[in-house]
Amino acid sequence: MDHKHLRVALNDGHSIPVLGFGTSIPSKLPKSKALEATKLAIDAGFRHFDCAYCYQNEEEVGLAIRSKIADGIVKREEIFYTSKLWPTFSRPELVQPALEMSLKKLQLDYVDLYLIHFPTPLQPGENLLPKDDHGKLLCDTVDLCDTWAAMEKCKDAGLAKSIGVSNFNRRQLEMILNKPGLKYKPVCNQVECHPYLNQRKLLDFCKSKDIVLVAYSALGTSRDKLWVDASSPVLLEDPVLCALAKKHQRSSAQIALRYQLQRGVVVLAHSVTEKRIRENMQVFEFQLTSEDMKSLDGLNRNFRYNTADYFDGHPSHPFSDEY
Repeated sequence: MDHKHLRVALNDGHSIPVLGFGTSIPSKLPKSKALEATKLAIDAGFRHFDCAYCYQNEEEVGLAIRSKIADGIVKREEIFYTSKLWPTFSRPELVQPALEMSLKKLQLDYVDLYLIHFPTPLQPGENLLPKDDHGKLLCDTVDLCDTWAAMEKCKDAGLAKSIGVSNFNRRQLEMILNKPGLKYKPVCNQVECHPYLNQRKLLDFCKSKDIVLVAYSALGTSRDKLWVDASSPVLLEDPVLCALAKKHQRSSAQIALRYQLQRGVVVLAHSVTEKRIRENMQVFEFQLTSEDMKSLDGLNRNFRYNTADYFDGHPSHPFSDEY
């Protein structure tokens, strides 16, 4: 089967490619890297692109996609594009304008998936992380069910084909699912997920509600010092992953990606290197045994690279619950 067409059904009738390309780039690199990497990813066969307002590179990613459409390499309908609503736009009246702002940067008519990026409303304004004079985070009191109702309107307006959430824990997901007058369920919950944080309980819960789990930081992280502790363990150097890579004559990144696919998780691969981008697309060419999967399950240590400590003190911080 052509890997470009491996998709999983969403609960609203649409479908999502099981392997996606993450477009956030380390802060030390120029934004032009996002343009270059997205073009390389399209050439390698990626059709699912994950971006966000807060990555501040939607112009570059949009330009890469449009240039490949103009070259006749892909059609718009073959591309699955995700963007995300940052918490400073949580107020219902700001949701659609925020999506329209992303679409303007992208110069696209719609996104395939729009996510609430974090369940932590912040006061509106120019700053991604608004703080008072004492450096205290400026939280906002917004009912996420009202934010969700505004997301539903974006879907009805055709600006987003599907809508979902990101970084929500079980309790926060249930709050949306139990919303009076709910029109559309979230199609997915995008969370950090890798062998050190396999999210088993959250995955089981999402599956029971027909919600797809999408894994970010599936290869560990780019170790961007802005948000990752430099002393964090390097996932791709784990001896178990390396032994399986040797056994299958693959890279440890390919093993980590394949692990998620076999668990029924949609997985995002992230790289700015052409060789690795191409390698990551080869995860459909081999299979892990049930013993391999068991070994990888055994690596779980509930370790987060992204602790979201920039939201510390927020009453809705999603990672204070067990899952």
